[in-house]
Amino acid sequence: MDDSGDASRRVEVPFPEIIELNVGGQVYITRYSTLTSVPDSLLWEMFSRKSAKGLPRDTKGRFFVDRDGFLFRYILDYMRDQQLVLPDHFPERGRLQREAEFFNLPELVKLLAPKISKQNSLGDEGCQSDPEDSSPGTDVARNLSSLGAAAAACASLVPGAMDGKRSGFITIGYRGSYTLGRDSHTDAKFRRVARIMVCGKTSLAKEVFGETLNESRDPDRPPERYTSRYYLKFTFLEQAFDKLADAGFHMVACNSTGTCAFAHEQTDDKIWTSYTEYVFYRE
Repeated sequence: MDDSGDASRRVEVPFPEIIELNVGGQVYITRYSTLTSVPDSLLWEMFSRKSAKGLPRDTKGRFFVDRDGFLFRYILDYMRDQQLVLPDHFPERGRLQREAEFFNLPELVKLLAPKISKQNSLGDEGCQSDPEDSSPGTDVARNLSSLGAAAAACASLVPGAMDGKRSGFITIGYRGSYTLGRDSHTDAKFRRVARIMVCGKTSLAKEVFGETLNESRDPDRPPERYTSRYYLKFTFLEQAFDKLADAGFHMVACNSTGTCAFAHEQTDDKIWTSYTEYVFYRE
């Protein structure tokens, strides 16, 4: 009788102390107390309910949130101690502010907002923005007209902001595989291109490919640094070539290598792997 009485007085906890999240394909593991640390936030509303029913889950049972999985790390860091710590020359401040608005974190939104002094001049954050995030002509002119002469001085410190398009190299690469039978001309079976990789200066890559550029493998790279970890969100080489041509780039070199990775003993089929690169340059 005593045991049944104790059981009736127990309060069912709908969520475990350790919670797994799938945010845009990225898996995070955190404490229940962290997710409910900011009252009235979206995560607080999700995990303060009496039942977990109705919350979307992925195929492995993790709670799913359809947002930018790589920027969510900064959202989670903020919810742990309500402080904002970002890498130097962080180029995704505007996008992170949009994520903070979605998760209903008003104090984080204020911390991410551009700082403008009483003298109508930009704070430190204004000069640290990526010059390639906006078009070099109309966007700079519009900002100068709204921010005045002090902002004009800040914009003049951004390399290339007033000088038009920059010169430089961009390399496009992809890995592929194909199967060759006895008759190599008629039996070739090619796999589709799984991923198109982009190598070069960060600012140039963002200028050419814009929203079609996946920066998830190197999200904090400053605009003047080089990277070989970006890749495109589409898998059509011609589409990449069109974007490069529209931006004034011309192909100057290409190369390809192939290696026999496997040979079938009975059918004589051979599976080859290849890596191909195209080098583009703009004067």
